[in-house]
Amino acid sequence: MNVINDFLALIITYTEWIMLFFVIGGGVFLMFYSKLKPYKYFKHAIEITAGKHDNPNDPGEVSHLQALSSAVAATVGLGNISGVAIAIYMGGPGVVFWIWITALVGMCIKFYSCSLAIMYRDNDSEGNLQGGPMYYITKGIGEKAKPLATFFCIAGLFGFLGVFTANQFTQTFMNVVKPDETIISIGEFNWKLIVGISLALITSAVIFGGLKKIAKVATTIVPFMVLVYFLAVLVVMFTNASEILPSLKLIVVEAFNFDTMVKGGFWGLVILGVRRAMFSNESGLGSAPMYHGQSKTKEPIQEGLVAMLGPFIDTIIVCTLTAIVIILSGAHLEAESNGIIMTLIAFKKSLFGYGDVLLMIIVAAFALSTLFTYSYYGVKSLSFLTNAKIGKYYNWYFVGTIIFAAVVSVDLVINLIDLAYALMVIPNMIAVLYLAPQVNKAMNLYILKLKNGSA
Repeated sequence: MNVINDFLALIITYTEWIMLFFVIGGGVFLMFYSKLKPYKYFKHAIEITAGKHDNPNDPGEVSHLQALSSAVAATVGLGNISGVAIAIYMGGPGVVFWIWITALVGMCIKFYSCSLAIMYRDNDSEGNLQGGPMYYITKGIGEKAKPLATFFCIAGLFGFLGVFTANQFTQTFMNVVKPDETIISIGEFNWKLIVGISLALITSAVIFGGLKKIAKVATTIVPFMVLVYFLAVLVVMFTNASEILPSLKLIVVEAFNFDTMVKGGFWGLVILGVRRAMFSNESGLGSAPMYHGQSKTKEPIQEGLVAMLGPFIDTIIVCTLTAIVIILSGAHLEAESNGIIMTLIAFKKSLFGYGDVLLMIIVAAFALSTLFTYSYYGVKSLSFLTNAKIGKYYNWYFVGTIIFAAVVSVDLVINLIDLAYALMVIPNMIAVLYLAPQVNKAMNLYILKLKNGSA
């Protein structure tokens, strides 16, 4: 395993600069190219999500809210809880600032990519309407670009695995429950194996039910658990109110600390922020367009605006809350372990000694919702490479890797996902940037309709 981990870490050093160029460079270009118009319609995006503009006769499988909930379910999870902790562990509090910047840029990327997901929908081999990078690459750019779509899907077979979630939930369970101390001792490895098998069984019960079942479960779990997490963090912040502003100040000051311990200096810190932000909200990755492409709508811009809310919810709000709790509790100064343990320490210290138990419950819900939704991305990737019938077999592979991830190191899991994400960004962002003029045309037309009251 160490050989594999070292190999993945080596390749990542060559791909992360490409990722930085496409996510930050491409995202900033789209912000200026759009003249910031998507941000001006933030309130309208909320109205669309609330169902104000829904038409049940529009083509698609799920509502705007269900599409957003499913996409957010895949992103609001352990990336926001342990991913932020990993970032702070590796780069200090300043990395959070670059996570914010990437999220703001990512909102514009989500707007463009998810508008394209509706604009260039197509039918799969079973006649079902589908959307996503592979479709707007082949339909938008043309068949000559099919190798880009194929490259995206092959990387997605690895990037869309739930290995990070399974690994971090197992680590949470082992540190909170401490089964070798409280229950019969059968060895740490065996306990991890049991947790992995349990996660795999629960996940199987949902993902083999298809998109509608996944969307229904995600719409039920995600809003409730985000609320519980939000309330828990508010209690921590209320009881440590005097430390909130100093924590935020520390984030901004450390963001420009040229003596950061991250390898690569200042730019290393920025890259780390981009990597963790992309892990949190997946902007530029091309995953969210797969869910948003299933929305019941004929209006691409509506779905783009709805999708734009995703990075705001899961990164600007949830990641910031996690970071503040970690920093004001002082957990970032004493945690020696990478990952969820730092967040567990922060919650335990801040919530009267029982915060780690509450966090484990929240993590369990987030972990399951992420596992439920992530499998769907992989199914669509394999379906595009083969056909819809064969694509469904991805779920078996997905479930098997949950058990594998429960027993391996967090470093191996992070390197695998980071590499796959960096590779997926390349074809997706090439297509988004190439097709951006089409989105601008549709956006200007939609804004005109809004002003005329016909949208």
